[in-house]
Amino acid sequence: MTGRRRITRTILRTFSRPVRGTALYAGALAACASLTAGCGAIPGATGGSGDDPIKVMTWAPENTDATNKPGMPAMARAFGKWINAHGGVNGRKLEVLTCNDHNDSVGAAKCARWAAAEDVVAVVGSYSQFGDSYLAPLESSGIPYIGGYGVTNEEFTGPMSYPVNGGQPALLAGLGRALAGTCGPVSLVRPDSIAGDQLPALLDSGLKAGRHPAANDQLAAEDATEYSVQADQALRSATKDVTRKGCVVPALGDRTDTFMDSFRRARDSFPSVRTATVLGSVDQTVINATGGASGPYEGAYITSWYPVASDPRWAPMKKVISEEAFGDNRIDPADAGVQTTWIAYTVLKAVLDKIGAGEVSADTVRHTLDDGLDVSTGGLTPTLHWPYEGKLAGVGFPRLVNADVTLQMVQDGRLVAAKKTAGSGINGITDMTSTLESADLD
Repeated sequence: MTGRRRITRTILRTFSRPVRGTALYAGALAACASLTAGCGAIPGATGGSGDDPIKVMTWAPENTDATNKPGMPAMARAFGKWINAHGGVNGRKLEVLTCNDHNDSVGAAKCARWAAAEDVVAVVGSYSQFGDSYLAPLESSGIPYIGGYGVTNEEFTGPMSYPVNGGQPALLAGLGRALAGTCGPVSLVRPDSIAGDQLPALLDSGLKAGRHPAANDQLAAEDATEYSVQADQALRSATKDVTRKGCVVPALGDRTDTFMDSFRRARDSFPSVRTATVLGSVDQTVINATGGASGPYEGAYITSWYPVASDPRWAPMKKVISEEAFGDNRIDPADAGVQTTWIAYTVLKAVLDKIGAGEVSADTVRHTLDDGLDVSTGGLTPTLHWPYEGKLAGVGFPRLVNADVTLQMVQDGRLVAAKKTAGSGINGITDMTSTLESADLD
């Protein structure tokens, strides 16, 4: 078991770095990775007890040359404003601090140390690729990490992490299960690295559950500037069975868009081949940045953790955005980061409501979560609760409690719910727990 966890720990760090977003925001939040207090906070008095505000923090990278998630801190601030406009939490203000980790380990550690210095009761709805840099400072201060994006393996192993989605393991298994009923040969293009070595097992666990042969495993350099050879090979492999349309699955993290540039040029000779990937490699911001309906992702299958943005279950989130962040183009309701932040703050509110008029601190928030609290998210996820070790502890993910996925597709440049295809195994929301339990990650 120890060896298996050590190996799987590296899976998400390399694979699941999403490609570059477009919504770069040049506001004051960019400076928040310093240890100075006050930047990005909702105005209010300081302090941690009595009538003082309840402090929390949300962080994400902004204004960097790689992944940017400005919608997450923006959504957090909108939630805080909405709570305060409706009486606060048991009469107390919710003070939301935001921090920019700048997509580096030093920035992530600074954000965590600032959270500790500010005595926040939780870090909520955040994104960072550097779990090994921020979780240790949080754990040493006893601060719970609620609803990370699922971008690092540490989020599914750390005892003070309370994830709200299944990260990349659930998405890959779900994608394999969906493609088993919709595709002929499947070609996986993934990094030639230790982290990349784990990806076929996750995808194949879903394919196997759907009685489909394993994917053709094609290696590619993770730092290449073009992938014309790999694109041609993947297309040829996906068309070996002329009776069924094949599928190509690029899983190259922040190089996925580079691969898709090469794929688009090579695809003219193979018009019947479809593409498919997971939310960690592509999201709505990436689809927008690469041309929308005229871009390379049009028609692609994509597995997600949540229902599509048009689902009525997102109405409460959209109401908050409309009331408190109207016109803020950083907040796209279709962005998985924004959605994750909303769900994480839904969890926080449930915890604070449970504590009631009692002491609110990092310790009481953590103990409330650990004492069997069940949190309803209005059907966006299953009811959430975090036992000491979840069902997937045996495959190295003891904190993974929500393995639900949905199948979406890009239609007219927007992510929409994919229509069920006979035998796909994906209809609405599907729990991938049993599929992941059988994944061969040794």
